[in-house]
Amino acid sequence: MTTVASLAPFLGGALALSGVAVAASRRRELLVRWCAWAVGVPLVTAAFWWGRPGTAAIACAVGVIAVVEYGGLVRLGRADRAVLAGAVVGVVLAAWLAPGEVFRVAAAGALAIAAVPLVAGDADDGLRRLGAGLLGLVWLGVLAALVPLGADGLALFVAVSVADIVAYFAGRRLGGPRLSPLSPAKRWSGTLAGAVAGLGTLVVLSASPGWPMAVAVAVGGPAGDLLESMVKRGARAKDAGDWLPGSGGLLDRIDSLLVALAVLLVLG
Repeated sequence: MTTVASLAPFLGGALALSGVAVAASRRRELLVRWCAWAVGVPLVTAAFWWGRPGTAAIACAVGVIAVVEYGGLVRLGRADRAVLAGAVVGVVLAAWLAPGEVFRVAAAGALAIAAVPLVAGDADDGLRRLGAGLLGLVWLGVLAALVPLGADGLALFVAVSVADIVAYFAGRRLGGPRLSPLSPAKRWSGTLAGAVAGLGTLVVLSASPGWPMAVAVAVGGPAGDLLESMVKRGARAKDAGDWLPGSGGLLDRIDSLLVALAVLLVLG
């Protein structure tokens, strides 16, 4: 069984080795990104180490930040963002405190999201606001799946992150056909190399539950990246934010994880 204690040495070792490689490269952008990881990895690991309360806390924090970034991309107003954030947090807390009520809480959140443009009487833009809000709830609400997954959720995040990094560098070096018009820089060669690296990471971390996790990494991860690319292209934005060093915004960092979690929920 995968535990946070068994993952911690791998994460610490990978962080140290990558730090040496980044220092040797002398590339400032890589150093900035590594520093962000050096802060984020221990913080996230500590949250998962705390168990379900810590996982729920980090999922709620990530969900609220992601809602703010997503709301900016799709031009949601303050009321829409506030209700969406409350709905996402409610689903996460339900996964921790009342697992049997998750779908009921999600349905209540969807009704609350629909109520905002209805109460405002927004005939011109209400349908767009409603669609964007419901997409946000489905997309970001899957963070609740981290709570019951525990250490497997942390392993999934590590695997999709490794796959994403390898896909970026391998695609640039190997070239070949583009993966999708949504993201012209991404190549099939990089995606396949990233999938192999992600699956190898799962093997090293001894993560479970078997093939659903593998499909989540190999298919869900790239799909999540493309989904965010579609949202950003619609908003004519390069990044979801500009506050996270080397990554733009938090949504840019967790996009692959979100759909990977959704795939795992469907298959698991």
